[in-house]
Amino acid sequence: MHSLDSVFHALSDPTRRAILARLVDGEATVDQITVPFTMSQPSISRHLKVLEQAGLISTRIDGTSRPRRIEPAAFTAIEDWLERYRTVWQANYARLDSVLDDLKQEDDPL
Repeated sequence: MHSLDSVFHALSDPTRRAILARLVDGEATVDQITVPFTMSQPSISRHLKVLEQAGLISTRIDGTSRPRRIEPAAFTAIEDWLERYRTVWQANYARLDSVLDDLKQEDDPL
């Protein structure tokens, strides 16, 4: 697995997130990915390299074409990492709700 640092670094850039959003629709070549952007193909290629090094996308060789696609396993790793914190946050919110309910009962005369 690639490090979470490299994954979050790759996701920190809005252009790279937009590229991933494009790849959700399916494989695409560099030329196809470049179309909606106002940057050069070499700039897009640099973003693709960062995404690939982070393990978020992969390249398939198809003759002279090199379509990129999303690698779901990288997103599963992010989800797993976030899930550990979600559990903690939910427990904290449950305790806070309990405290607030107790305070509300103390303030409300029956």
